[in-house]
Amino acid sequence: MSIKQACNFFVQWHLTERCNLNCRHCYQTGRMPDELSLPEITEVADEISDMFASWTEIYGVDISPGLTLTGGEPFLRADFRDVLMMLRDRGFDLFVLSNGALITEEQAEMLADNGVKGVQVSIEGTETVHDGLRGKGSFTSALRGVRNLINSGVKVTLNITLSEINAGCIDDMAALSSSLGAHCLGFSRLVPSGRGEQMLGQMLEKKNVAGLYKKIFAMKPEGFEIVTGDPVASQMLSAPAEGWASSVVASGGCAAGVSGLTLLADGTVVPCRRLPVPIGNVRKDSLRELWAVSDVLEALRDRSGYKGKCGACSRWANCRGCRAIAYAYSNAKGAGDFLAEDPQCFIDI
Repeated sequence: MSIKQACNFFVQWHLTERCNLNCRHCYQTGRMPDELSLPEITEVADEISDMFASWTEIYGVDISPGLTLTGGEPFLRADFRDVLMMLRDRGFDLFVLSNGALITEEQAEMLADNGVKGVQVSIEGTETVHDGLRGKGSFTSALRGVRNLINSGVKVTLNITLSEINAGCIDDMAALSSSLGAHCLGFSRLVPSGRGEQMLGQMLEKKNVAGLYKKIFAMKPEGFEIVTGDPVASQMLSAPAEGWASSVVASGGCAAGVSGLTLLADGTVVPCRRLPVPIGNVRKDSLRELWAVSDVLEALRDRSGYKGKCGACSRWANCRGCRAIAYAYSNAKGAGDFLAEDPQCFIDI
């Protein structure tokens, strides 16, 4: 009898680049591409489903059929409900990333009715800090959306993008998560690309990243989990200090080229949404072939090409640093190298 291993593979799908906000730290550039139509989205969804089924058969692994839908702001697509219904009927586990402002009671119920398993809503700290980054009134509207989701039984993750601007808001975010009844509180680091390139000077110094994560992991969350997809944080958790929160959940190393792909609104395929290095387009390319033969993805999988600290690190296989931050930071310095070292890594190698 063969035993299948479980494998997590994420597909993040940006259904639109349109957004109702104009956030200072956003990785988008403001370009409005020709969005995939519902029939095109359906065709690609079938290809993803077939790809997962093929991998299960060939490699003996169970691929989690999960899709994360976002934008821009996904609720700006008039056919968002139709997209969700189609994906639900094909057996995908559905998750949504949103700024929360457009999530009315009716929209929250629609997500619940279509089996959406979780929604991540971006909150950047206190009302003053959040509105300073995302626009006046956005904090109030986001919290209204969060409450609508929770009242509809949809699990909510609050996520903060860490920078010098909001590094002092950690305790406030924990208190907010607890008071709202959020299921998770997540953390990611600022990627200075797109509009966010103007915030290069607000990136946390590596010593401050270390101190901030130590503070986060020492928290005693009440009623919620602490989660992060930061590969550097996952390495910090591999040897936890006494007193760190037992509920911290880290997803491991950087997924770019290894355990995930991102589809943009016009069908462009990139290793990660915050790593704007195109590898193809689903309007003309096979996803399965791109995954197998892309030179960019192959480079991301090959340690020998990594530069600086990341290339020499004994933890490379389980970390690889954040490729998006490495690329954005090196790009700002004139190099534009997605294999550069993660400039905020504080882990000893």
